[in-house]
Amino acid sequence: MTGDTAVPDVGPAGNAEEKGLSRTDLAVDWCTQFDRWFRDVVAAGLPEPTAMVLGTADATGRPSGRTVLLKRYDSEGYVFFTNHTSRKGVEALANPYASLVFPWFALGRQVTVTGRVVPLERAETEAYFASRPRGSQLGAWASPQSQVIPDRDYLVAREREAAERFAGTDPVPPPPHWGGLRVVPDMVEFWQGRTNRLHDRFRYRRDGQGAWVVERLAP
Repeated sequence: MTGDTAVPDVGPAGNAEEKGLSRTDLAVDWCTQFDRWFRDVVAAGLPEPTAMVLGTADATGRPSGRTVLLKRYDSEGYVFFTNHTSRKGVEALANPYASLVFPWFALGRQVTVTGRVVPLERAETEAYFASRPRGSQLGAWASPQSQVIPDRDYLVAREREAAERFAGTDPVPPPPHWGGLRVVPDMVEFWQGRTNRLHDRFRYRRDGQGAWVVERLAP
């Protein structure tokens, strides 16, 4: 294939043209505002409402991104769980700063987050891991995430080995290299699509003294 392939210039999806976002619409704090929007997403029946794009960077600053699932959020930040020896785990722990993007296109909305990455206490990881389906527990032991493997049979064999190893053990304990990470925000931006690319953007930003300020950004 040679040459450029043009893509159509489409507008925001959903009801973005009819509904904007004003300063008076916003909650006092970012967590309450996120909770409002998240509940809208769930009520609208969007698929995978907890899916978020996690961006990390290695020690040299080379970025990478992937979709992970949000497991918990509160005023302390956003929590997800992963294999700490995976690419995202290694990068997030070696260069503990990350970004998150919630792409809720059907509602013409997007939330972006930047902040520090902090590992959860082991007890929190164990409690969450115990709530996972047994198959997922075994899968965490079976998969050497982000490593090169010869074929799918290799994974199937490792899953079988894990099932034999933990036969009669309930719940399966989490692997030592598996755990929770929290992104503690210093910035949370709420984006509402509008016509003519004149979108509404509001940013909650932590200032130098630890207080939060709210600013409107140009689209």
